[in-house]
Amino acid sequence: MVLENKHSPDIEEKNVGSYSGGDDLTSALSRHTQEYDLYVARSTPSAIVQEDGHQLHRSLSARHTSMIAIGGALGTGLLIGTGSALKTAGPGAILVSYSLIGFVVYIVMTALAELSCFIPLNGFANYGKRYSDEALGFACGYIYLVKYLILPANQLTAGALTMQYWVSRDKVNPGVWITVFLVVIVVINFLGVRVFGEIEFFISSLKVLTCLGLILLLWVIALGGGPTHDRIGFRYWKDPGAFIPYYSADKDLLIGGAKGRFVSFVASLITSVFAYLGTELVAITFAELKNPRKAIPKAIRLTLYRILVFYVLSILFLGMCVSSRDPLLMSASGTNAGASPFVIAIKNARIGGLDSVINACILLFVLSAANSDMYVCSRSLYSLAADGYAPKFFTKTNRLGVPYYGVAVSVLFCLLAYMNVSSGSQVVFGYFVNLVSLTGLIAWSCILIFHICFMRALKAQGFDRKRDLAFRSPMQPYATYFSLAICILVIFIKNFTVFLGDEFDYKNFITGYLMLPVLIILYLGYKIWKKTKWLSPQEVDLNTFRDVVDAEYEKFQAEDAERKAIREAEGKRFDREWFYEKFLGWIF
Repeated sequence: MVLENKHSPDIEEKNVGSYSGGDDLTSALSRHTQEYDLYVARSTPSAIVQEDGHQLHRSLSARHTSMIAIGGALGTGLLIGTGSALKTAGPGAILVSYSLIGFVVYIVMTALAELSCFIPLNGFANYGKRYSDEALGFACGYIYLVKYLILPANQLTAGALTMQYWVSRDKVNPGVWITVFLVVIVVINFLGVRVFGEIEFFISSLKVLTCLGLILLLWVIALGGGPTHDRIGFRYWKDPGAFIPYYSADKDLLIGGAKGRFVSFVASLITSVFAYLGTELVAITFAELKNPRKAIPKAIRLTLYRILVFYVLSILFLGMCVSSRDPLLMSASGTNAGASPFVIAIKNARIGGLDSVINACILLFVLSAANSDMYVCSRSLYSLAADGYAPKFFTKTNRLGVPYYGVAVSVLFCLLAYMNVSSGSQVVFGYFVNLVSLTGLIAWSCILIFHICFMRALKAQGFDRKRDLAFRSPMQPYATYFSLAICILVIFIKNFTVFLGDEFDYKNFITGYLMLPVLIILYLGYKIWKKTKWLSPQEVDLNTFRDVVDAEYEKFQAEDAERKAIREAEGKRFDREWFYEKFLGWIF
C-alpha cells in the first residue's frame, strides 16, 4: 500500500496513543508513505527503493501465510528423513527427539511472531539492527542467504532422483528433469507474489491432506486394519526396543549398552532438526502481507497444532508400524518412495498400488520446497540490498513487484544441480549440502537472541508485554533461553559422528562446521569496519513508526467489522468465509 504524500526521512520518536478518533487515525495513516512502507519492510530506508520499480507488493493474505508456514516445514525430511532416524535410534528415541525439537521450533516461531507483530520487518538482518547489533544482523542475513542460494539446487536434484523411480537415468538423463523443474519454478516466481501465494496455498493444502491420510493409514495398520490383519501395537517398542544401540555400517562400528543408546538418541536429535529446517522461512513473507497483525499470529499459533499432528503423531504411528531393524529400512537409500518408511509400512501391510502415489507426493513436496526456496533467496537479496549490504540493483522489481535480479541469481546457483548428472560430482555436491545444513540452526539462534534483546528493551523502557503487545510468545523468558541453549548445543554436536571409530572423516567435519567460523568472521569484520556496538536495552528503538502500525491494524479491524455487519444485515452470517474460519482455518 503506497500513498502519495511524503514526510521527512529523519527518524523521530512517535508517541503512542489511542486511535479511537477519526482524525488521529487519519493522521497516523497519512504517514504510511513510500518511505514508511520501506521502513516496515527494511529497517533503514534508502532513497533508491522509494522509487517506482523498487517496491514489493503487499498481496499475501492470512490464508497464504498460514499455508506457507506449514509448507515450509512439511517436506522430504518428514517423509524420508525419518527413516534414517528410526533405524539409527529406535521409535522411542525419535519420538522424544522430534518432540523436543518441535518445542524449540514452536518457541522460535512464537518469538519471531512477537517481534514481527510489533513492527513487521523483512529479513533477519533488520531485526538484528533494530534490537541487538547491526553486525549480528548483517552476519545472520548473509548466512541465511547462503542457505537459500544452494537449497533450490538440492531440491531440484531430489526431484530428478524422484523421477528415477518411474524412469531410469539410463533412459532419461537427470539433467532433463532438472531443466523442466527449474523452468516451472522460475515461471511461478516471475508471476508475482499473489500467484506464488495461491500456488503455495494449493500445494501446501495437498501436503496437509497427504500427511493426514498417511497418519490415518498408519493408525489403521497399527490396529490391525490392513490386509494382513496383524495388530502390531507397540510390538517394535519391545523388540528390537524403543531405544537401540548405535550402529554405523559405513564405519562398521557398534556402540552397545547405555552409551550406545545415548549416542543414537543424540544422532536422532540432529536428524530431527533437519526435518524442521525451513519452518522460519515464512518470516520472509511478512513484508508482503496485507494485515500482518492478523495474519502473523494466525500462522504462528497453528504451528503448535501442526507440530503435534504432522510430526509427533506421524512419528508415533510410524514407530509402531515399522521396526527399526526392518530389512527394507536398513537397505533403503536415496530420495524416492523406496527410502520412505511410510512406504515400507504400506508394503509390510501388503497394501498394493500406493508406492507411486507416495512417490508423486514426494515429488510435489520437493517442487514446492524448490519454489519457496527461490522466493526466499530473491527476497533475502532484496532485503540485504535495501539495507546497503548488497548492490542496489537487487532492489529493482518488475510491475508485479518481483525482484528479478534476485531471482536471476537464484537461477544461476540452481545450475549447481547439474553437478549430479555426473556421478563423480555428486560427492562434491553432497559437501555443498552439508555446508549449508548449519545455517538453519544459526538462523534460529539469531531469532532467539533478537527476541531476548527485544524483551529486555521492553522491560527497561516500561512496556508491559501483556498490555502493549498484539502477540506474546508463551513461557517467557525461560522458553527462549532454553530453546537457545538447545540450538547452540546442536550446532556444536551436529557432526559429532565424524569422531567415532578409528577413521576421522575430515571432509564432512570441515563442510559441516565451516559456516560457524564464517559467521564469526562476518560478525567481527562488519563490527570492526562499521564500528557498530551492541545496543543496550535503553537504546533500542521501540517507538518509531509503531503508531502507524497500530493505526493500520485498527483500520483493518474496522473494515473486518464492517464486512461482518454487512453479512449479518444481509442474513449471510454463516457464509463461506465463516465456515472456512471455523472448520478449515486451523489446518489450512
